[in-house]
Amino acid sequence: MFVGIDIGSSSSKVAILNENKELVGLAVENLGTGTNGIQIVLDKAFTQAGVTPEDIKYTVVTGYGRMTYEGADTQITEISCHAKGTAFFNCDAKTIIDIGGQDAKVIKIDAAGNVSNFNMNEKCAAGTGRFLEVMARVLDCKLGDLSDLAKASKKDVSISSVCTVFAESEVISCLSAGESISDVAKGAHRAVARRVAGMYNRVSGEPPVVMTGGVALNADMITCLSDELKTTVTPVSHPQLAGAVGAAVFAYEKYHKAKK
Repeated sequence: MFVGIDIGSSSSKVAILNENKELVGLAVENLGTGTNGIQIVLDKAFTQAGVTPEDIKYTVVTGYGRMTYEGADTQITEISCHAKGTAFFNCDAKTIIDIGGQDAKVIKIDAAGNVSNFNMNEKCAAGTGRFLEVMARVLDCKLGDLSDLAKASKKDVSISSVCTVFAESEVISCLSAGESISDVAKGAHRAVARRVAGMYNRVSGEPPVVMTGGVALNADMITCLSDELKTTVTPVSHPQLAGAVGAAVFAYEKYHKAKK
């Protein structure tokens, strides 16, 4: 068995591959780096796969918290792991949009899942899952409800600030001016889409475009990205687990390369 671990800022993910390169264990826990989330999610994945730690031949860790995890054979960047995981699920993809809790990435890949170019926003919360968390808090709704709220929008409300702090003030001003929560939620999604579109253009992104990360579960965010990029954006299978799956594929490959 081969294990991929993705320790994010807000969640921990594990994927397990067997000798036939089949996924036999997948688990997500909404606890990130610095918590016991990784042990919880490992126990879940091991139980699902029906294996014990002794069955594991190789482990690769990735993600925001990879540098502090000592239970893996090696660590690999999330950019490489999301590319490898996307290729595992969808070999036709040429560009990946990954919006995580603390950063956003646009990655160009080839059919084998090799990274040819990427652009990453890690200095600012704008365009990240954190931005959407702040918007949900200001709108007094759950993060998971943002998509349904935005779908009910009937008016275009522009959120022009790219800084999360200024955008928060802008949203409060919009609400004070009588704009509806749904219209403001849609405006927040469009603001993220515009930010990502700029990154997409900087790497000369091209379709087919897929999306990984937890924000890929937000259907209206997918719609706004598709509109902004003028091409269909499709979530990969198990978008939250793409990095962990890629790490597991790397574990499989590294083990068999060492055997040879």
